[in-house]
Amino acid sequence: MSKQVFTHQRINANLSGLRIVVTGAGSGIGLATARNFLRAGARVGCNFLAGDASAETQIGNLAQEWVGMVTALPADISDPVSAKAMIQYAIDDFDGLDTLVNNAGTSGVQDPVPFSDLDGITPELWEATLNTNLVGAFNTIHAASKALKNSNGSIVNVASTAGLGGDASSLAYGASKAALINLTRNLAKGLGPDINVNAVAPGLTRTPWTEKWPEERKQRSLANTMLGRMVEADDVADAIVFLSMQKAITGQTLQVDCGRLF
Repeated sequence: MSKQVFTHQRINANLSGLRIVVTGAGSGIGLATARNFLRAGARVGCNFLAGDASAETQIGNLAQEWVGMVTALPADISDPVSAKAMIQYAIDDFDGLDTLVNNAGTSGVQDPVPFSDLDGITPELWEATLNTNLVGAFNTIHAASKALKNSNGSIVNVASTAGLGGDASSLAYGASKAALINLTRNLAKGLGPDINVNAVAPGLTRTPWTEKWPEERKQRSLANTMLGRMVEADDVADAIVFLSMQKAITGQTLQVDCGRLF
C-alpha cells in the first residue's frame, strides 16, 4: 500500500508578485512547496544547506524551469548570523517579503531511538535536533519579521504529528516539533495582527528520507491512519500555500496526516 501514489488536482491560486522564502527547499516537502508557489506565479527564495549537492541540483532545475523566479539561498539556519544574512539577501533581492515557510528540519538519527532509551539521547542529538528544528525557525523568523510586518505577510512552520504525541524518531525530535507548535501559537499572538503565523503537522510523508525506511515500519504507521496511505509531499505543500493566503487563520496547526489515529 505504501507504494501507491495518490494524486489529485493541486490548489489553483494566482500569487503573481508575491515573494516567498522556503527553507530546506532542496527535497521533499520543501521542494514541493517551492514548486507549488512557483506554479502560482510567486517568486521563491530556496534555502538549502551549503554543500548539499543534491539540493543545489534540484534548485538549479527549478531555476531553469522558472527563469528569473528562483533565488538560491545557501545557508545554515541553525546559525543566527547565517540565517540573518540569508533572509536579508532574499529581502534585498525581492525588495520585500510576503511569506516565510520554515520547512528545514532534521531527525538527527538514521534509525529511531526508542522513547525508553534515554542513553540514546545524547547531548549532540539534542543540540543538532533543536538547533535546526526550533532555533533555526526562530532565527529566520527574527530576521524576517520586519519585512513581513511591512507586507502584512505570513509565516508557515512545518511541524509534525510527532509534536502532537504521534510516533517520533526520538524524544528529541518529538520535543523539537512540539516546541515549534508552541512557538507558532505564541508568535501568532506576539506578531498579530500584522503577521499571520500557522503550522502544518504532516504525518508519514513520502520523501527521499522516508523512502529508505523499512517496509514494516511504514506499514505499521499506515495501519494507524483512517485513509491507509502515505501523505504525499504535494499534500503538505498545498496546505502550506493555503495557510499562506488565509488572513482569517492564525495560531493554528493543521494536521496533514491522512487521519492519524495516534
